[in-house]
Amino acid sequence: MFPCRLLRNTPIQTSTSILSIRQSQYPRVVADEFLPWPSKGKTCKDGWYPPGHGDIFPSLMNSGKLDLLLSQGKEYVFIANSDNLGAIVDMKILNHLIHKQNEYCMEVTPKTLADVKGGTLISYEDRVQLLEIAQVPDAHVNEFKSIEKFKIFNTNNLWVNLKAIKRLVEADALKMEIIPNPKEVDGVKVLQLETAAGAAIRFFDHAIGINVPRSRFLPVKATSDLQLVQSDLYTLVDGFVTRNSARTNPSNPSIELGPEFKKVGSFLGRFKSIPSIVELDSLKVSGDVWFGSSITLKGKVTIAAKPGVKLEIPDGAVIENKDINGPEDL
Repeated sequence: MFPCRLLRNTPIQTSTSILSIRQSQYPRVVADEFLPWPSKGKTCKDGWYPPGHGDIFPSLMNSGKLDLLLSQGKEYVFIANSDNLGAIVDMKILNHLIHKQNEYCMEVTPKTLADVKGGTLISYEDRVQLLEIAQVPDAHVNEFKSIEKFKIFNTNNLWVNLKAIKRLVEADALKMEIIPNPKEVDGVKVLQLETAAGAAIRFFDHAIGINVPRSRFLPVKATSDLQLVQSDLYTLVDGFVTRNSARTNPSNPSIELGPEFKKVGSFLGRFKSIPSIVELDSLKVSGDVWFGSSITLKGKVTIAAKPGVKLEIPDGAVIENKDINGPEDL
């Protein structure tokens, strides 16, 4: 979902019809009083919040877009996080759902140590259900995080039958679990009560999970993720982000960037060009580090500038399995 304002101001050269919907807004709750913040005088936008992506179902109905899509003969909607560059329409999945008459499909992928907090699918009360870490008792959290016991996690790539959405929303049958999300806004501790779209899986008939390649889960949530997709590890082919076949390791490099790289502007300013990382295993950068152009990183690389010292990695440098603390280490 994109803000209507953004769609209006973005020139788009396409014959494809782009629809937008307005998500619901709920009042934030003052944590120590359990009262709606707007009732306490906070009537500006900070007193309200979007109630999680579980709201996609009633918002589709309330906006009129659900009926519009059905009137156009549309049968399924593909829902994905906007930061997941690997989330593209796969006709093989859609074909399967139509053939098997599955009302709901969640794409899952093998869990790694980086995904131990991700929700997983379980069979409970003869229904497929999503189990989130917040629902797990403290005594069993480590068991939940085990990649041997729970081997898959939810990518939040979801395929849902439109007629089924209409049936369940009209019957007020989507009773997803409420997720309390504590925040602090303007010095006030508030609660946001949210729902997740994945939790709706148990209400749909013939709901399934499909184990998909990791390539369909490529989120960009931090500048370390941005470095991955801007590097030679990925290219853009016909609008799709495609992994470089020259990398033999099926896993992506592990990248940790210090706080100096946290903001996108700072991140971009510290690179003349993004280094080649096709043969990189891991990279850890801390301190006042600046990268030249045409740099190649291989193996395990750590670059740590000394406090108060600017460390510049020169153009054309090739760094393989090294710890860099100063120019003398290059």
